[in-house]
Amino acid sequence: MKDTTRQAKAPAVPATATQGADTGNDRDWSWVEASVWTERMVSALVNGVKGGRWFSLMDKVSAPATLQVAWSKVRANRGAAGVDGQSVERFERQADLYLRELADGLQDGSYRPQPVRRVEIPKGDGRTRPLGIPAVKDRIVQTAMKLVIEPIFEVRFCPTSYGFRPGRGCKDGLREVDQLIEQGYTFAVDADLESYFDTIPKEQLMHRVEERISDGRVLALVRAFLDQDVLRGLERWTPMAGTPQGAVISPLLANIYLHPLDELMTGRGYRMVRYADDFVVMCKSREEAEAALEEIRRWVAENGLRLRTPATISESRSVGVRRIDSGGFRDGTNGCRCRRHDRPGRHQTALGNAGLQARRAWAALVRR
Repeated sequence: MKDTTRQAKAPAVPATATQGADTGNDRDWSWVEASVWTERMVSALVNGVKGGRWFSLMDKVSAPATLQVAWSKVRANRGAAGVDGQSVERFERQADLYLRELADGLQDGSYRPQPVRRVEIPKGDGRTRPLGIPAVKDRIVQTAMKLVIEPIFEVRFCPTSYGFRPGRGCKDGLREVDQLIEQGYTFAVDADLESYFDTIPKEQLMHRVEERISDGRVLALVRAFLDQDVLRGLERWTPMAGTPQGAVISPLLANIYLHPLDELMTGRGYRMVRYADDFVVMCKSREEAEAALEEIRRWVAENGLRLRTPATISESRSVGVRRIDSGGFRDGTNGCRCRRHDRPGRHQTALGNAGLQARRAWAALVRR
């Protein structure tokens, strides 16, 4: 299927980017789906809509063109079958029929997401981590919803956040940390959140979604995905908190929930660099770093989350990243390797594409 995203290239974060400089007016919106986001809608996105909230979005989620684009993305990603046993290949044999059924179900309100299949996948240390596998049909609907609502939140997101965002990635965060160290921000508050995706309070998350979206049917769809049952073997339960593991929409929802933290730290003048639930705050003195850590602890407690113990403050007097080996960015890997060279101030970093451990590179790069 023809790619209908806007053809202008969406730039990565420039090497000379300044925190706080990225605004809706000067951002490139070429990445949005053109079959959903018309020029008029993009203009409204940048200039703002009345009351700051968007209405009448379900018609766009359920539109055949949106579902077709969503299906093409799910098909390209492949992935395993969900609880219904329907693989991507099996869906493909009658894709037109299934997409019509999804459109009808979304429009008349009869669509219900299926339970998420839970599997355990090995980690490098011999342990396992849980992974949720939604049904193919649910992945398509989530992708369609993401195509519609992601720009509504992206326009407000802070440039200090690099994880799971269009045109941004781990190497941009690494570059930002490097620049801040060069500018004298040599004290780093290194923190990440304990089981973040599993512990996000659902009601508080829904409140933040409702701040930007007023379409009741879309809100009900978001809640339905948050309330999906989990099925592992014969065991079935409904999680009381968190976003669905493995869900297409989960990274966006996770960024929505942490956006107020980004705003708080930026508003207080702190230089925070965040990748999903891991972040560092770069400071010029230990006193400033300790004050930043207290701000983070307070916000985390007030918002129903937990810091992984212990959060640390470390000092680096040399540049953390002198060279990023672009050949090290390889598709399909999950790891991040940080190799410290003997010469002071020089690291070479190889990062897996959107790897689960990539966000931990920042701490390794500034901890000397």
